[in-house]
Amino acid sequence: MKRLFCAALLFTLLCLSPAQAAELAGVSLPESVEVGAQKLVLNGIALREKFVFDVYVAGLYLTSKSSDPEAILQKEAPRMMVMHFVRDVDAKAIREAWIEGLEANVQGITPELRDQFDQLNAMMSDIKEGQEMGFTYDPATGTDVMVAGVAKGGIPGKDFADAILATWIGPKPGPGRSFKKQILGEN
Repeated sequence: MKRLFCAALLFTLLCLSPAQAAELAGVSLPESVEVGAQKLVLNGIALREKFVFDVYVAGLYLTSKSSDPEAILQKEAPRMMVMHFVRDVDAKAIREAWIEGLEANVQGITPELRDQFDQLNAMMSDIKEGQEMGFTYDPATGTDVMVAGVAKGGIPGKDFADAILATWIGPKPGPGRSFKKQILGEN
């Protein structure tokens, strides 16, 4: 029940777009959100481009701003990644990107972590322009997944939360180095 509440809260917060902190490619993200009793601040906003096409605008929310990917991954604190799609993307492409990102950015992938990414991929569906995907990590419960505005469930464990975030801020980020710099607030 708590997971569904967090996902619904994420969706509501993003739809209401209170005080706008940043705008990119016509997408505005609030400067802060609350996860449970914890306030998270917008660390960075980035545009995912593929070839000449804009794909999504992402925002990373942390308890405090940081441009150090290792420090972000090591910290045991709530965090949220939000992706607002500016074009349609099919589920197959999203699933392939998760696996590529995992393999490029996580060393020593365990069978459990591989299973969790299979579980994540089972949650994916086609995304239409204007829809959002979100991942909210709470150390007490794990990562809540929201796809196209629908709460899809949760995946426990910090290892999974770190692996999914590493697909964006790891050594070989799927969206590219420029995206990584933007999401880390290094514009």
